[in-house]
Amino acid sequence: MTYWGSVLMPVHPSLAFALAEGLIDVLRFIEGCDDEQMNPDDAVKVLEGVGHLVGMLSSGQRSEFVDLLATMAEAESDPARRKFLEGFPEGFGLLDDAA
Repeated sequence: MTYWGSVLMPVHPSLAFALAEGLIDVLRFIEGCDDEQMNPDDAVKVLEGVGHLVGMLSSGQRSEFVDLLATMAEAESDPARRKFLEGFPEGFGLLDDAA
């Protein structure tokens, strides 16, 4: 752990890991919002935007991202977050090339 201002932050093994952690947290929040917390149309736009973005990754980048998500899921102690991590590759179209 390291301090960022007055906040204790985890030290991540890589930039990719840190960014994946942030992306997962944001997407889980958006998916969990009800209509009063976030406009459903806006939520869909964000989720579709991420789907489009990861769809533009090269095959090697997709494979690397899927492997990273699997590593994160394996280490995750929160069952709900682990389930989200395990379902992310299929839910966001990262496995389309494997079919």
